[in-house]
This record gives sequence, structure tokens and C-alpha cells, in this order.
Amino acid sequence: MANNLAGWAKEKGVKYFMVSYTDLFGAQRAKLVPTQAINDMAIDGAGFAGFATWLDLTPAHPDMMAVPDPEAVIQLPWKKEVAWVASNCVMDGEPVAQAPRNVLRRLVDEAAKEGLRMKTGVEPEFFLLTPQGDRVADVFDTAEKPCYDQQAVMRQYDVIAEVCDYMLELGWEAYQNDHEDATGQFEMNWKYDDVLKTADKHSFFKFMMKSVAEKHGLRATFMPKPFRGLTGSGCHAHISVWNLDGTKNAFADPSRELGLSDQGRTFLGGIMKHASALAAICNPTVNSYKRINAPRTTSGATWAPNTVTWTGNNRTHMVRVPGPGRFELRLPDGAANPYLMQAVILAAGIDGIRTGADPGPRHDIDMYQMGHTVKNAPKLPLNMLDALREYDSDTTLKAMMGDEFSAAYLKLKHQEWNSYASHFSRWETENTLDI
Repeated sequence: MANNLAGWAKEKGVKYFMVSYTDLFGAQRAKLVPTQAINDMAIDGAGFAGFATWLDLTPAHPDMMAVPDPEAVIQLPWKKEVAWVASNCVMDGEPVAQAPRNVLRRLVDEAAKEGLRMKTGVEPEFFLLTPQGDRVADVFDTAEKPCYDQQAVMRQYDVIAEVCDYMLELGWEAYQNDHEDATGQFEMNWKYDDVLKTADKHSFFKFMMKSVAEKHGLRATFMPKPFRGLTGSGCHAHISVWNLDGTKNAFADPSRELGLSDQGRTFLGGIMKHASALAAICNPTVNSYKRINAPRTTSGATWAPNTVTWTGNNRTHMVRVPGPGRFELRLPDGAANPYLMQAVILAAGIDGIRTGADPGPRHDIDMYQMGHTVKNAPKLPLNMLDALREYDSDTTLKAMMGDEFSAAYLKLKHQEWNSYASHFSRWETENTLDI
């Protein structure tokens, strides 16, 4: 298919391609290309002005070309005359080092040097809201403990089932959907895959979920904490690492603690070692820190970590090992960039393997009730600025992610923080008008 996307399109009845890439802030950018022109685009790419999106480029930079990856093409199940294709950003014939998909691809190659390939599954949570985004769409969804609410999930059946049907049609092996712990909140799951494929699917899922919700007169949001007092939206990652041909789980060893091999333990050690810096990418917005540092919610728990600890099958910690050969990182939230989230996990894990990092003691307590008894475990950053400072000071992780990427990300995210800090809020008036 590499040199004949047009032939594939003719076979599928596709008239247009969305040549798409994801910028540093996770926004998806695309050009709509007619099938007649796609084979040229597959060679040279579709041209973009990089400065016009969230990349650290200037108006003087040459065209940034988004070159489609034919392995990532997906026909839109809800509009079959259109196909979406993830693309790799190129400028002057060289990969754009700060482009998120390129960052992940490079780290996949780094893992291969160790004879390893990472496979992940993601658990994206989202809210279904009114089109204005001011409240939950379902007026009857008001339970104190709404998680797994049977009636509530059926009231949104048309949206959830349509998206699940599409995932099944695409061969993603979708396996469960549920109402989550906040009113108006849902989660949909599909089978894990190689890390780049999971990132592409995650990107497409967000696009698909928003599109189908709009079709039904609703608004889907992956904002980490859209409502005070309700559980925030996470995007937990289930991580395993395999040999290069994908036949053996390198993390699995039934003779070791929790069935996690020595290599898996050092990979986990890398995650624990770099956790505070990981937050800058896994929790990339000002709003993210309303989730991981939230007070008790109406359901009784936040289901989000605020301390760097790990455990067995216990959801109150940052990392849990629910079964042999894999672990779940509960740090990322719905705003996480699908490519950068996977890249930073891989970067931290590779460093952990190379340095023999120790994850430290395992804790099996309820962190929500007994977290104060854990001594010497770092707290996760309190806000985005603290997270950016942690990332900036983690020179090893910055280098693993790439110097050009790290500089660009820190520059643009500091600008975002400064914009937030200069914003005048109602809180300031209410609390300081009469001071």
C-alpha cells in the first residue's frame, strides 16, 4: 500500500484522506486531500505552516510536510468516503525532532537496541456533556455512586454502542464499556497493541468519540477535571515489554514477586525514579493538577494518585501490578498527548533497565486512608509549573526524550503557564476585594 494509497482508496470507496498529525499540546491537525492527489502526498507529504500550530517554529521556517504512514490508515466507519491517516512530520527532508509521533518512533528504536518492544493498552475516560460543555448531558445521571450504573449507561447506549461497533469493525478487539465514577463519565476499552499502534488508535479514538458525540447532539471531553467534586478523567496505561518478535513477555517471571521479572522490575524502577518529571507530560495541563491533587469526591475516592508509590492489585497507588508480566500506570489523564505519554513511559523504562533502577519498597495499604504513614515517598507535583520544573531538572529524561523536543515543550508549556498565571479569576475578586 505504501506507494498506492489511491489504489487502496478505490477499493474501499474512499474519496478523501485526512492527512493528520498531533502537535505538542495534543491537538490533531489535518488537511483534507482528495484521493487523486494522495499518492504524491505519500511521497512528499502535505504542507503545513508549523508555526500556526503548537510547535516551537517561526513563520520564517520552511513548510513542514506531514508524510502519511500507510500502516496507520483508517477508513472512517461513520463516513466511509473519508480515511484518516497518521503522518510523520518532515522539514527539509529531515524528521522534525520535536513532533510527538517522531519522538515516540525514535524511542521505539531505542527499545529495539535493548532487544525489546513495548506493548500498551490505554483506558481513556471521558465525559458526555451538553454542546455548551457546561453540564452533564444526562439530567437523570445524579447518583452519589454512579460507577457502573446500568440505567445511566443504557441512556447513552446510542453513542457508546455506535463507537464500540466501529472499534469492532476496525478489528481493535473492543471488550468492555462502562459508566465511570463521576456522573456523565464513561470509559471504553480495546485490546493492547504495539506502542505506536496504540498511540495511533488512541488518537483516532479521541477524534471518533468527539465526532460521534457531536452527531448525537452531545459533546465529549477528555478534560482531566471538568467539574469540582467529581472524579476526574484518567487515561491509565497497562504496560508490558516483549522480545523483538513479540513472542515472549520479558516482564513475566512466575518465580519473582508478583510475577514481575527482574527486567520488568528495573523498568518499573525507571518509572518510579522519573515519576515527578513524567507528570509534566502525563498530566500536561493546568487542570490536570485538579485531578491528581483533588480532595475527596462525592463518590468517596478520587481514583487518582498523588504520591509516588507502587503496589500489587490495589488501585490507590500510582502503579499497580494487577497480574504477572504487566503493570498499570495510573498517573496519566485524559489530556495526555497519545504519543508523548507512550514516549515518556518508554524513555523512563529504558533508563530504568540500563541503570538497574530499583522501584523501592512495595506498599499494600489503602493510600487514601493510610498514605500519611508512608515515609520518604515523593509527592507528585502540586501544579503544572512544579511539574515543568521537575522535568527540566531531570536531565536524563530530557535527553532520552530528545533535546530539541524537550526545549520546545518546556518553552511552549511555560508560555501556557504564564498565560494562566496572568489570568484574572472570580476567586481573586471574591477573596481579596475587601482585604
